[in-house]
Amino acid sequence: MSPEGRVDPYPTYERLRAHGPVVQAGPVFFAVTGYAEADAILRDARFGVMDDALRDQFMPGWRESPAILSISRSMLRTNPPDHSRMRRLAAGAFTPRRIAAMRDVVQAQADELIDAMLAAEGPVDFMAAFAYPLPVGVICALLGVPAADRPLFRRWATDLTGVLEPEITEEELAVADRGASELRAYFTELVATRRRAPADDLTTALVQAHDGGDRLSGDELLANLIVLLVAGFETTTNLLGNGLVALLEHPRAAAALAEHPEFAPGYVDELLRYDSPVQLTSRMSTAPARYGDVDLPPESWVIVMLGAANRDPRRYPEPARFDPWRPQVHPLSFGAGPHYCLGAALARLEAQVAFPLLLRRLPGLAVAGRPERRVRLTLRGHATLPVRVGREASPVTVPGTPPGAAGPTP
Repeated sequence: MSPEGRVDPYPTYERLRAHGPVVQAGPVFFAVTGYAEADAILRDARFGVMDDALRDQFMPGWRESPAILSISRSMLRTNPPDHSRMRRLAAGAFTPRRIAAMRDVVQAQADELIDAMLAAEGPVDFMAAFAYPLPVGVICALLGVPAADRPLFRRWATDLTGVLEPEITEEELAVADRGASELRAYFTELVATRRRAPADDLTTALVQAHDGGDRLSGDELLANLIVLLVAGFETTTNLLGNGLVALLEHPRAAAALAEHPEFAPGYVDELLRYDSPVQLTSRMSTAPARYGDVDLPPESWVIVMLGAANRDPRRYPEPARFDPWRPQVHPLSFGAGPHYCLGAALARLEAQVAFPLLLRRLPGLAVAGRPERRVRLTLRGHATLPVRVGREASPVTVPGTPPGAAGPTP
């Protein structure tokens, strides 16, 4: 909970892990650091997210907050049967075909951002120049938001993410409420536009799911649009920033990826494991359970430490070592079970396109100052990441079969 612990939580995870994979930290409060236990709890029907009744108990007055109210009406903060219904409808709009079709959009936007970085004089802030605008541009393209409006979305999404943290100050909540109110007003207008003139975008698909019957309420429609924006932007931004730092700290691995972009899927999974953009999530138990030789009574509050689980030595030998050729990497960074991140495939796609492209076009890329971490518990990322860009590389012809010296395919 300290600023130091938030900036670098991994030593604290290891001290906690020494007490077991599940640790009781209060009468009904438990922390989970074990991979197997975290994965199982996230899939266990006896554990759910905090519902309205629990919010009334722990967060009196939450209904007066536009930010908390918006998130609570989305699939992110609901349990079955409402969660199952909303998830099914959103998944029907968030199809693999729609995601696969975004590859060209990601490539084009990433190239444009690199062009702008090359045109800049002196060091640039990678977060402002690339890690923020790429996910914002991609999710806005998916939702059908006009390009001219996209700069607004970065501020709104950044303002709103405070409510995803386990604690929030009154000042931070006021900022989040402002962002939620403005974002809701924007989406209300966009929904009305899509009713008049449907388009081939995710907003139209969700509007049609709402209008097709009593399947998505008006509040649910707006809440899920807001969550798709915030989740689709913030987690990918953190993945890009955290991942670039890890790659630049491991130049041999970075060089192999620059030469062989087909390695990208394995690299991205290891980056997600090594420094997860989402560090924790919470669940409440509805029935007795036992994990890690610890009894969890009903109404237990369980903090599932995804960042710690991803570094469980029982699952990953030498977990503090970045190894893009590590076999069988299945990070819990996007969760597991019913609440597995709906946008995981899109986030992976963006990173798989972005990292090889950055390393190929910018072979002189290097950290040019002291990166500044955001002081957050849930969402781990950088506030600033100054980099030196250097000259653009000559075009690289990537052979189809990597040489044996490059190592096995991850």
